[in-house]
Amino acid sequence: MVRPLSLEPESTPASSNARVSLSSLRWLRRNLFSGWVSTFLTIFSIFAFVEICRFVLPWLLNGVWSAASLAECRQLVMEEAGQVLGPSGQIVDASGKIVPAATGACWAMIRERWPQYVFGFYPSELYWRPILAFALLVASLGPVLYNGKRLACTIFASIGALIGFTATLSLGFGAPVLLLSGLGGIALVLLAWFSPRRLIWCSALYPALAFLLLWGGSIWQPALAAVGILAVLSVIRFAAPRLGSATSILLVVVIAYAWFASLQPALVLELEETLPLGLLPVKSEQFGGFLLSFTIGIASIGASLPLGVLLALGRQSDMVVVRTLSIGLIEFVRGVPLIAMLFVASLLLQYFLPPQTSFDLMLRVIILVTIFSAAYIAEVVRGSFAAIPRGQYEAAEALGLEYWQGQRLVILPQALKIAIPGIVSTFIGVFKDTTLVAIVGLADPLQGVTKMVRADVHWKGIYWEPYVFVGLIFFCCCYGMSQYARHLERKMSRTER
Repeated sequence: MVRPLSLEPESTPASSNARVSLSSLRWLRRNLFSGWVSTFLTIFSIFAFVEICRFVLPWLLNGVWSAASLAECRQLVMEEAGQVLGPSGQIVDASGKIVPAATGACWAMIRERWPQYVFGFYPSELYWRPILAFALLVASLGPVLYNGKRLACTIFASIGALIGFTATLSLGFGAPVLLLSGLGGIALVLLAWFSPRRLIWCSALYPALAFLLLWGGSIWQPALAAVGILAVLSVIRFAAPRLGSATSILLVVVIAYAWFASLQPALVLELEETLPLGLLPVKSEQFGGFLLSFTIGIASIGASLPLGVLLALGRQSDMVVVRTLSIGLIEFVRGVPLIAMLFVASLLLQYFLPPQTSFDLMLRVIILVTIFSAAYIAEVVRGSFAAIPRGQYEAAEALGLEYWQGQRLVILPQALKIAIPGIVSTFIGVFKDTTLVAIVGLADPLQGVTKMVRADVHWKGIYWEPYVFVGLIFFCCCYGMSQYARHLERKMSRTER
């Protein structure tokens, strides 16, 4: 007997909509109205959100972008809302009824003082130098953050080239400079597309180039400093596997001291007299705004990670002297507020230096912020070391790897993967803490520049706009760092699977 074929009834649009509505109601009940506490919090949050939007949205939507003073901003906001001053000095609308004054953000202050917020007191005729340094920074991040991938390197190089060309165009340079900027950007993009691995040299040379562009001076000082760093790295790369750990460390210390303390200063003086090449010097006191924050933040973040890893390794070392010094430095720095260290950099450090020693204030701040960040990174990395099974250390020893080879090839890749969230949180904290440098006389964007702008008689009384603007820039930078950290975690988890 043949069983009749049974057909399932086709789902109609009405039934599909009913299922969607039912699932939406279940989601709302499970996530927003699961109990009386959840229901109260949901209703309270909706009420608070509506009230905040009722006050904030008109202030944002009625913003003024073109005005010469705060009084002119307020006058334009009143005119836009149809309000005027009555005979008795009260604000009235078109019908003559007394109404509250209309509110609106005065973004014209940001527009008028934009160069000061970005560059501080940096000479305006030299704006091209920090802009070029920022464009090269963006281009050099591709091979570092994305391991030389062609598409990522090309995107970062294109963004850097676009920033450089747009800034050159907006600053009003002539046709030869525009042509040179365009050709340089095209060459950078082509290099990133056809040979992204070679773009890592741009990343390696970027610290010396950035120092020369931002501070100016003789070209030989950063060039010879880069040569010294290259010599130290060459010793670590080629001599360390053959000489052993203790001998390699001693050799690196001797070479670094001999080069940076004796040979480099003499060679710089000789080359400056023989072949003087360089850019117009700029003092650190002329830095300010976001240029100051980015310079301190990027320099401290870039130097604190390797220093923090070395401190973490030193804390676990079998050598008593190394372990004691590492523990002492980490615990001391973690027990002292950053503000106290900044006061030391500003007031006390000069007393411990030899007489007639000129030690730049900004350099002192960068060094102490780097040490402060490295101490916290060392504890994060030490915690990740504790999370690695002992079998990984035994496996590295069984393969015949020496200490540094085992750390570099087996232990550190696993430890840094575990430590990514803590390291990025430390980086974000360091970048935000760059606003504390205002207490030692540097013009950061949050306090230094904002106080100077608000002291101007034309903008006296303005309050929220500068803080909202600076906070938005900091939020974008910190959010970008956190998103890249999440990208790294997802990538490494896929690689592990």
